[in-house]
Parts: sequence; structure tokens; C-alpha cells
Amino acid sequence: MIRLFAALDLPDAAAEALAPFQCGLAEAAWRPREALHITLKFAGDLREDLADDLDAELSRIGGAPLELSLAGAGAFGEGRDIHAVWARVTPTPALSKLARACEIAARRAGLKADARAYTPHVTLAYLTRPEPETVARWLAFAEDLRVPGFRVDRFGLYSSWRGPDGSRYRLERSYPLDRRADPA
Repeated sequence: MIRLFAALDLPDAAAEALAPFQCGLAEAAWRPREALHITLKFAGDLREDLADDLDAELSRIGGAPLELSLAGAGAFGEGRDIHAVWARVTPTPALSKLARACEIAARRAGLKADARAYTPHVTLAYLTRPEPETVARWLAFAEDLRVPGFRVDRFGLYSSWRGPDGSRYRLERSYPLDRRADPA
């Protein structure tokens, strides 16, 4: 079994602009630079044959490079069950189309549909039972988060490996966004 997800890597300048916002929550496990990405589709733990099928379907996705930006922040969960804080990716039709294409590719490969609505974000930290007031103060502080436009010309299929200090990610395949393939 291999744990996989499709994502966009952040350019170094965009990742560096997030660093000043990775503070202020004592309960936070702040994500290192190499873990900062925009998930397009989380596939989960897959058998090797399904991973190969997913790779084949993702390779069919095309489209033009994306122009993206980040503004503001959010959290997943409520109250003491907040489990992550993140930077908000400004939604664009092209990003939504790419995420939808990845979802369709996953279904073609035999994976179940994701019931959750797509929320484009960059996870900055994972939390364990934080004080809601502390998270609320951080969210107010992070509303000033702004990362100006950046270009992304490829997306990747990443594996996730759990370790004692959190998950580590490895790029398994890279897919160019250059209009050649069928955007699904």
C-alpha cells in the first residue's frame, strides 16, 4: 500500500512569504517548507495496481499553467476539535477545473468520490485540542496574510510517509500543465 495525493508545489518565494505566519500557536506542529503544497485530490492508501491506474489517469490531465495567490487563513474543525490551520488559496476557475479533473481521474482509476467540497488551501500547522480563543486570535492575525500572484506550471502525485516527527512527502510523478492533454 502507498498513501498518495495529487498537489501543486509552492514556489520558494510563496513558501517563504508564509513563514511569518507560522507562529503564535503553542499547540501547533508547524509544517516545514517541503510539506507546503496545495492538495488537489487526496487518494489515501492504495494498492500498487490502483496507484498505477491513478498515475495513468492523472497523466491525461492537461490545461494551461495556473496563476494563483494566497489571502487570509482558515481552520478545519471547531472548538477544541480544530485540527489544522491554513492559508487560503484564492479560488480561480482554472484551479477548480484542475481539482475537478483530478477527482474525475481518481474515479476513473477506481477510487471513491470525495464527498467533501474542495477548499483550496496550504496547511500551515496541525493542532491537537487547542484553546479555541488562541486559534481565533491567530486567525485574526493571519487575515493579513497575502502572497501575491505566482505561476504553477505542473502538478504532482506525491506519496506520504508517516514518521515520528510527522508526515514526509515525496514527489512520485510530475505532470506538466501545458495544454497538451485532455483537461477531463
